[in-house]
Amino acid sequence: MSALDLARWQFGITTVYHFLFVPLTIGTSMLVAIMQTMWVRTGDEKWLKATKFFGKLFLINFAMGVVTGIVQEFQFGMAWSDYSRFVGDIFGAPLAVEALASFFLESTFLGLWIFGWDRLPKKLHLATIWAAAIGTMLSAYFILAANSFMQHPVAYKFNPETNRVELQNFAELLFQNTAYTTFAHVITSAFLVSGVMLVGVSLLVMTTGRSVGAMKKSLTVGLIATVIAGVAVIFTGDVQAKIMVQQQPMKMAAAEALYETTESAPFSLITIGSLDGSEAYWSLEIPGLTSFMATGYWSGPESTVKGINDLQTEYEQTFGPGEYAPYVPLIFWAFRAMIGLGVLGVLYAVYVAWRTRKGNIPSGRWMKRTAAVALLFPLMGISSGWIFTEMGRQPWIVYGLMKTEAGVSPTLTAGQAWITIVIFTLLYGGLAVITVGLMIRQVKIGPPETVELVDAEDTNNGQPLTFSY
Repeated sequence: MSALDLARWQFGITTVYHFLFVPLTIGTSMLVAIMQTMWVRTGDEKWLKATKFFGKLFLINFAMGVVTGIVQEFQFGMAWSDYSRFVGDIFGAPLAVEALASFFLESTFLGLWIFGWDRLPKKLHLATIWAAAIGTMLSAYFILAANSFMQHPVAYKFNPETNRVELQNFAELLFQNTAYTTFAHVITSAFLVSGVMLVGVSLLVMTTGRSVGAMKKSLTVGLIATVIAGVAVIFTGDVQAKIMVQQQPMKMAAAEALYETTESAPFSLITIGSLDGSEAYWSLEIPGLTSFMATGYWSGPESTVKGINDLQTEYEQTFGPGEYAPYVPLIFWAFRAMIGLGVLGVLYAVYVAWRTRKGNIPSGRWMKRTAAVALLFPLMGISSGWIFTEMGRQPWIVYGLMKTEAGVSPTLTAGQAWITIVIFTLLYGGLAVITVGLMIRQVKIGPPETVELVDAEDTNNGQPLTFSY
């Protein structure tokens, strides 16, 4: 394997691993804030127990997300220096704002939330977790704005003397349609992931007979979040798909393995065909669905979706000779995994809502196993969506401006890439064991049996700060 191939594998492995923590951090922070709000409003200690329990899981996930995210910054300079040099003036701007403003906001207020349980009045302490949750969402927006430039470059000018692109309008970069539609889809997907997590974990604890009252509260929050987020994901995904077709038509063609331009293009639920995806032997299809996702029309001339072959010819005329289609089988199945696993998460939540509709507490080994597995459905689904988004852009690292092969560091050798891949794999494997172990341990411990209610009038009595967990 070449240094380019290894550099891509390295960045792909570390990015997908890091992305496992991102949606859980975004969604869980907001759901924990909602549960604490309910405690402050009602005074019901069941809400406090649920807040503290899921707060611990949130903190474990947040810490691992920070640790794994730091690696990404170093890879830009070490393995992808030509890319960093080419887009640094643009790509670095939103990332700098994310670090200086959003990350400091969430980390500072998260620290106040952790250490302020016995020091801050209820409402002020509640404000800290809301500030931290808002900070995580702002961080996501700035990062997605930077990524959106890679998907749809705007607000730039190419400088031939330096061979770099230079930022012309920061507001246009931040608020282009690719950025805010992607943000909406990612955030709603994050709430879907965290909602199913609340449902699954709440059921696991309830089946042991511990803290049933508190877990009923968190289960309700999880069910509501999952259903609302599931509907929102469909809507935002539809909007994003139509914008994607306008900006990257090859990605949609690859998602359906559509080689020929087709009117009323069907969507195949499952296809058996050649390994390269160029020929289908058997397929179960929904007529016109791909056209509707791409154009908003089920049939007619307006429903025409361009195929890979025609797009390849167009790109060769525009950009010169080369292969402009991504690896079709991967994009095809990643797209379906994204949709299918997300739907399974929502269906599981609906099933749990039906099982618990009369206040029943589900029990049994089968329920425990499904609860443990179901929380992985939307998490794997959103990861598949991330893979689809990034791999579907290939061969471009910046769409239409820079190919991936041109962005790798010129001095990077295959040996160096192999060494770092092995090191990162071992390190991340160890972190995975630690993270899963900590999460399982906290679930087994469960919510606190008793909680000390904080007296807002006696919160600042001169005692030193204490770590609540």
